[in-house]
Amino acid sequence: MSTDPETTETSPSEDTGTDAVEGAEGAGTDVAPGTEGTAPERTGEDPAAEGTDGTGEAKAEAAAPELSEAAAELLAQQVERERIERRKAEKAGPITAGAKLTGTAADLLAAVRAVESGEKPVTTPFAKPQPAAPRRSAAPEAVRQPQPVPTEPGAPATETVESVRRVLAEGGAPETLAAQVAAALGEGGDDQLREDPWQLLRVPGVRPEQADGFARALLGAECAPDDERRGRAVIGWLLEQAALAGHTALEASALTAALAKQGVPDPDAATQSAIAEGEVLVFQDALDEPAVPVQRTDDASDEDAEEVEERPVRVLIGLERYALAEESLADGLAKLINSVPKEDGSAADWEQAGTAKGSTGELIRAVAGHGLVLHTGGEASLEEPAALLRAAAGFGLRAWAATHSPVGRERFAALLKRSTESDNPTPGDGPRAATVAGLLSGAEGPGRDADGALDLDLLVVLDAPQLDVETAALVSESLPDGARLVLAGDPGVLWSAGPGRVFADLLASKACPQVVSRRPDLGPVGELVSGIGIGELNQVEAPGKEVVIVPVRDAGEAVHRTVQLVADSVPRVIGVPAEQTVVITPGHGGAAGTRALNVALKERLNPGPGRFGGFDPGDRIAYSPTPGRTVPGRVVNADAEGLHLACAGGPVVVPKERVEQSVRHGWALTAHQAVGVRWPAVVVVLPGDAAQALNRPWVYTAFSRADRHLSVVHGVDQALPRAVAEVPAKPRTTRLPVLLRPQVPAGV
Repeated sequence: MSTDPETTETSPSEDTGTDAVEGAEGAGTDVAPGTEGTAPERTGEDPAAEGTDGTGEAKAEAAAPELSEAAAELLAQQVERERIERRKAEKAGPITAGAKLTGTAADLLAAVRAVESGEKPVTTPFAKPQPAAPRRSAAPEAVRQPQPVPTEPGAPATETVESVRRVLAEGGAPETLAAQVAAALGEGGDDQLREDPWQLLRVPGVRPEQADGFARALLGAECAPDDERRGRAVIGWLLEQAALAGHTALEASALTAALAKQGVPDPDAATQSAIAEGEVLVFQDALDEPAVPVQRTDDASDEDAEEVEERPVRVLIGLERYALAEESLADGLAKLINSVPKEDGSAADWEQAGTAKGSTGELIRAVAGHGLVLHTGGEASLEEPAALLRAAAGFGLRAWAATHSPVGRERFAALLKRSTESDNPTPGDGPRAATVAGLLSGAEGPGRDADGALDLDLLVVLDAPQLDVETAALVSESLPDGARLVLAGDPGVLWSAGPGRVFADLLASKACPQVVSRRPDLGPVGELVSGIGIGELNQVEAPGKEVVIVPVRDAGEAVHRTVQLVADSVPRVIGVPAEQTVVITPGHGGAAGTRALNVALKERLNPGPGRFGGFDPGDRIAYSPTPGRTVPGRVVNADAEGLHLACAGGPVVVPKERVEQSVRHGWALTAHQAVGVRWPAVVVVLPGDAAQALNRPWVYTAFSRADRHLSVVHGVDQALPRAVAEVPAKPRTTRLPVLLRPQVPAGV
C-alpha cells in the first residue's frame, strides 16, 4: 500500500454527527491520528438502513414504473400473508407443547390459550408461552396472481386525509403527517386517533414522547403513563424498531427492559394486553442445550412429583407480519429441500456438465440432484453460477438469475453474454438476468404461469445476503413445483437492510448442500479484502497504487482530501474519471458524513444553485424506490411532473413531494447504499468519530466495492485493525434456524 503524496489544507469543521450506528468502515494498516469525522449511519429508524435525518431515503416509490413495482410487491406480500393465515387456521387442536412449564411461564401460556379460545386472558407476570394464533378469522386460500395489479396501494381518500388533519391540528401534531396517518389507519382514521392517540406511533419517524404529547393534548386528564393503549402502542413501536435493526422478533426479557426504558410502569401487563388484542405473537422455541432435570414441587399427583427433564426454551415476541413471513419462508425452503427437482435435461447431460473443473463442477453436480443449493464466494466466483446457468439453458431449462440492484443485473448480464460468446452459443434465448424486485412484481423476468408461479425451472439469486425474510418468503413461494433454487452471495458483506439474516441462517443450519467457491478475487484489492474476511488486515503490495492510504487529522481534512482524490488524484494517477469513482462513509450526518461530503463534491464537480429541490442537472444521485434498495443515477431535469432522473434500469420521474424522501446526492454513499454495486475506484472515508461504529462486515463491504483502485482516508488509528480482528456483525434475533431444524440431516 502506498500513501498519496499530495498535501492538503485542513478545512475547519465542527463534528456534529448524531446518527446512530449503521455499521463501520476500515482503512489500511497505516496509523493516522484521527480526531473528528462522520457520525455512523442510523439504522434504527430507516428500513433501508440509510439514515433518517434530513432528507431520508425513500420509503415509497416515486416514479410510475417504480410505483407499480412497489405496489406489486406489497400486494404480493398481502396475498402471501393471507395464504399463511389460512394454513395456520387449519392447524387444529390445542397447543400441547409447554405442558411441563411452571410458575409465570405456565401462567402466560394459559393467557395465550385463553385468548385463542375467546376468554379473557389472565393477568400474570411476564412469562414463556407457546405461539398465539392470529386473531383474524381465516381467509380462503389465496390464489397467487400472475401479475399483481400495478396501482398504488393504500392511497387514502381526500376526505379521510382532511379529517385526520383536523385531529392532528387539535393535538398539536404536524399536519403534514395527515397523509401518512390516513394511509396507516385507513378510513375512519380520525375516530381511531381520538379514541387512541398513541396510534400516531404507527407512522414512521414518530417517537413515543411525541405521541405522548399528542395524547395529552387530546385526552387531557385521562392521559396516563399506565394507559393500556399506550403500552400496546409502545410494544408495536419497539418491535418495528427492532425490525429496522434486523430482528424478526425480540426476546421477552429484552422487550420487558425496553418497555421499562420507555416509561411503561407495568411491562408485564402491557405485554398481556398486546397479546390479548392479537397485536403480537408469542413463540416458545426449544434451545439446543441439553434438558435439565427439574423436581416438581406442586401439589399434583405422585407422577407429577417425580423428577422430570425440561428442555430450555427461548420466549420470543414478534409482530404478525414478520412472524408469518418467517414461517412461510421456512415452509417454502422445506419444500425445496425435500422435493425432487424436475427432470430437465438427461442425466448424461448433467453428468457431463458436472465434470467442469473445481467448484464450478461441484455447483453443477449439487444443483443436478437438489432443489435448494447455497453458493458462497466473492466477485470472481460469479463465473460459477454463470456457468451453471449456461449449462442449464443448454439442457432446455428456463434459467434466470436475479440480483439485488439494476447495476448488478447489468453487470451479471454482461458476464453471461461474454462467457456465452466465448463458448458455443446455447440454444434458445439462453439464461437471462433480472432484479429480485422486478422478478416478483412482474416488471422483469419470465412472468408467471397459469398457477401464478414464476415461469422458470432454475433461479439463481445473487447477492443472497441482501434477502430479508419477507422478500425471501415471496421468492420461495413463487417457485413452481420441481424448480431449482440457488442462493449465491458473499457471506462477508453486510446483511439485509430489512429484518432477518436469511442467507447466514441457512448456511448455519446445514440443511442443504453448500458449495464454497475456490476462485479468489485477484489483485491487491482482492488480497486485502480476502484477509479482512478472515479477520486479518494485512499489508499488500500495490505497485500500481491499487491501494492508497491517506492519513488525516480531523473531519475537515478528511472532506478536503476526499474531494481532492475524487476530482484530481484518482483521475490523474489511476486513470479513473470522477464519474466512475464513489465515496463510501459510515453515515449521513456529521462533519464528514454523506451530506457534508456531497455538498463539497457537488461544489467541485457540478456547482449550481440547486434550483430543483437542491438538485441541478448533472448531479449524481442515490434514488431509493423502496426500503433497502438504492439505485445510482443522475439528474436530467425537472418540470411539473417532478424530478427526471437517468438511473440504472431506465428513466425515473420522482414527483416533487417525494424528492426529499427518496433522492439524495450520490457522490458519497453509505455501505448499505453501495452494497450490490462495484465501481472502478472507491474512496472510503474513516473519520475519527467512526471508530466506535467499525466492524468487520462494514469494512469488508466498503473495501470490496472497488474494482481497480481503493483509497482510504484514514483517521481512526488502531480502531480499524481492532474492528477487523475483533468486532463481528451485530447479532440478529430470528426464528429461521429453529424452524429449519427439522430439515437438518441426523448427525449434522
